[in-house]
Amino acid sequence: MVMVHASVRAVGPVTGGVNVIVQALQDAIGPEGTILAYVDFEPFFEESDVEVPVFDKRIAHAARDHGVLHETLRTWPGALRSDHPDAGVVAIGPLAEWLTREHPFSYGYGAGSPFDRALQSGAQVLMLGAPLDTVTLLHCAEHQARIPDKRIVHYRRLMPGADGPEWVEFEEFDTSSPVNDRLPDDCFERITRAYLATGRGMVGPFGAATATLLDGPELVRFGVEWLERWFEGPL
Repeated sequence: MVMVHASVRAVGPVTGGVNVIVQALQDAIGPEGTILAYVDFEPFFEESDVEVPVFDKRIAHAARDHGVLHETLRTWPGALRSDHPDAGVVAIGPLAEWLTREHPFSYGYGAGSPFDRALQSGAQVLMLGAPLDTVTLLHCAEHQARIPDKRIVHYRRLMPGADGPEWVEFEEFDTSSPVNDRLPDDCFERITRAYLATGRGMVGPFGAATATLLDGPELVRFGVEWLERWFEGPL
């Protein structure tokens, strides 16, 4: 299993475009492999708006700042998407249904989430030119770390219901920036670079960009320890 993040622009020209990158990933992991990506979505509305569209995971685009590869994976034949609008993921492969089902609406990066299942499966994280501060699995480290004063956000989304659209309340550790105000803004990048500095992971060229391969469970454990040590004194 591989969780991919990519900046296709950083990779540079690819004959056949982004579709060929997806096909190359499929060739690399083989028919028994599963590709996973974080898609999120762009609501394009405020809760106070009079008319608010229902979140429909079949058509809701991946967040634009995630890049074109994530939107391509979302629409790829056989792709499955989890029900969570904001922590949502898309998966392609034999484990896609297991990964994406029953995504908790509250604390969507924690127990029972696709991210938790990816860690259980030993998922690798592949960064194809993507900034190292965008490793989504490190939100799991924020979730697990025993650190004080984690910011919690509450919001709601208009979701499909058995009897029509209904507002659903969400509670989540704030993922818009580090979960505690005392953490540095670039803590995800610091964690990832510190992990690589131990000799773990692999780094190499991918087109005009750098590809970085990380062991998901190892990285999250390292991230939990890093976050907890931060509050004993900045690293």
